[in-house]
Amino acid sequence: MNKNQMFLETISSIERDIILGSIARHYNISRYEAFDEVVDDKAEDLLEYLTGSYRKVAFILMKRYGYT
Repeated sequence: MNKNQMFLETISSIERDIILGSIARHYNISRYEAFDEVVDDKAEDLLEYLTGSYRKVAFILMKRYGYT
């Protein structure tokens, strides 16, 4: 389990859906595909997949839960 997966399992399902939805829209993939991508052993840091305000929100959540 990588850091991205641990973080996504820590936050609420609503927060997780928002983050994965943002990634899915950006890459034109499904939320399930976005999840698979970010939890892969070779995945970049989750913030690398996010842009704009979604990246900022994810960073704040990561700080809150001790993932930064």
